[in-house]
Amino acid sequence: MIQITGGGIASTVQDLGRYGNYHIGMPPSGAMDEDAHTIANYLVGNDPDAATIEMTYQGVTATFEEDAVIAITGADMSPTLNGEDIDTWTTVAVEPGDELDLSFATEGARAYLAVAGGIDVPEVMGGRSTYTLVGIGGHEGRTLEEGDELAIGEPAEGASDLIGTAIDDQYVPDYAEEDTVRVVIGLASYRLTEESTEELCEAEWKVSTEADRVGYRLEGPDIEFVEREQPFGAGTDPSNVVDLGYPVGSIQVPQQPIVLMQDAVTGGGYATVGTVISADRGLLAQRQTHDSVYFEDVDVDEALAARRERKERLAEIREAIETGA
Repeated sequence: MIQITGGGIASTVQDLGRYGNYHIGMPPSGAMDEDAHTIANYLVGNDPDAATIEMTYQGVTATFEEDAVIAITGADMSPTLNGEDIDTWTTVAVEPGDELDLSFATEGARAYLAVAGGIDVPEVMGGRSTYTLVGIGGHEGRTLEEGDELAIGEPAEGASDLIGTAIDDQYVPDYAEEDTVRVVIGLASYRLTEESTEELCEAEWKVSTEADRVGYRLEGPDIEFVEREQPFGAGTDPSNVVDLGYPVGSIQVPQQPIVLMQDAVTGGGYATVGTVISADRGLLAQRQTHDSVYFEDVDVDEALAARRERKERLAEIREAIETGA
């Protein structure tokens, strides 16, 4: 059992999401940075879909009531165990009575706490992820707070053998770098002027204060739309189109761009002019408020190649952990 003594700013239980319900308006939810979540699970011997604690900007404080094997990945929140610094991206042993404390993120926005056996919460619609907008999944469908108790699942055989395992530096991301976020332009991009379409991938965008699990609102140059006659079924605003589906990662432009994230609605009538590729959504999710974002236009083949490269990298990391290489 884990006793939460401080919930941080916005900490929730997340797995890789619940899929197969998009047609009824249910987004997948799940970890915003799937790579950090997955690697944390690998470090403690879990399957990648095991539930972790996702912490945004500030981590939890918690007391462990039993022996456990843990790992913390993602944003640097300066974790301590009983007041002593512990390494991130590393497998760590904890004992009954041990107190874990995570502070404010210095680099990156989201950190993940994995425990061997996973956070044991009930499945809802095939997933353990928290979707706070409707209050389902995770721990009581909400963010964690003082007094919450989280059960731990049964660890995999050999999980304790991983204690002391660390990820090679080449696989640890540097969230301070301003890597471009790759996008596939499309869907309703025909609504933008040629100049605005070009500017989307040339301008510097800043993460606004309105950036969360639903969407990342960005600030930058004004978006301009092609003049048109209002079509039947569309709203009167120039950004409106006849209702369409919103892929996770799609860039909506009611005014300034909003990148729709794991908890976003699944459809509506705003123009979506591109989609952040799956391999780069975690990179965007680690951008803090006021950080810069630069988009890079790629085609579908390049997006698929990036997805394959991501899977291969994760497979390399898992093999290195399991073999001790």
